[in-house]
Amino acid sequence: MVAEPTGRPVGSRAARALAVLAVAPVLRLAVLRHAVPPGAAIRTGCDACGTPIGLARPWPALGPAARCGRCAARVGPPPGTVELALAAAVGVLLLAGPPAAVLAATAWWLGWAIPLTFVDAAVHRLPDRLTGPAAAGTWLLLGVAALAGAGPAPWLRATAAGVALALFFAATTLLLGARGFGLGDAKLALGVGALLGWYGWAVLVAGLLLALLLSGVAGVALLAARRVAWRSHLPFGPFLALGALAALLLT
Repeated sequence: MVAEPTGRPVGSRAARALAVLAVAPVLRLAVLRHAVPPGAAIRTGCDACGTPIGLARPWPALGPAARCGRCAARVGPPPGTVELALAAAVGVLLLAGPPAAVLAATAWWLGWAIPLTFVDAAVHRLPDRLTGPAAAGTWLLLGVAALAGAGPAPWLRATAAGVALALFFAATTLLLGARGFGLGDAKLALGVGALLGWYGWAVLVAGLLLALLLSGVAGVALLAARRVAWRSHLPFGPFLALGALAALLLT
C-alpha cells in the first residue's frame, strides 16, 4: 500500500472518503421525502408509478442517476447533484480543519444542511423535521466540545449567536410579512448562528453578509437572464448555508 509523506496510508483515506459518500443515498432520500409543497404529506413513492421510496430494494431514485428503479422516471434532484454537494462538504471539512470536537458539530450540521438546501431550492420550504435536528445536534455537540476543553465561553457565545440570528430572521417575517425571510429561515439560522458564533461574532456577521451578497448576485443574474420577475421570491436557505460555509473557510 502506498504511503503519503505523512506516513498515513492512501488506502485508508480513500476508504474514509468512500464511507462518507455512502451517506449520499440517505441524503437523497431525505430530499425526496421532504421536497413537497407546504402542508402536503411527505413523499413515500415514485410520483410516476408509486413504487415505494426507501433504503430497501429496489432503491428507486437513490442512486446518482436519480431515476426510479421500476419505471425509470426522473425523481428528485438532478443526477449526481447530491453526491457532488456531499463531496464539496467533505472538502470544506478538510480545508477548514476544525478541532475534533468541533468537527463533529460541523459535520452534523452539514449532514442536515445538504438536504435542506435542495428542499428549499425545490419547493421554497425548510421542514421542521430537518431544521430541528440540525440546530439541536449542532448546539449539543458544541457543548461537548466545550466540555472537552474549549471551555464555556465559546459555547455560550454560540448559543447567544444562534438565538440572535434566529430572532433577526423571525423579526423580518413579523415586520415585513411575505417580503421578509420565512420562519423556516429563522429555524435554519439557529444552527448556522451557533456554528458560526462558536468562532466569534465577526464570523457570524461575515456569514450573514456573504449569504446576502450571494443571494443578491444570484437574483441579479436571474433577472438579467429573464428567469425570474422583479417580485419573485428566491429561497434564502441555500444562500445562508453557502454563506456559512464560506465564512468557515475564511476562518
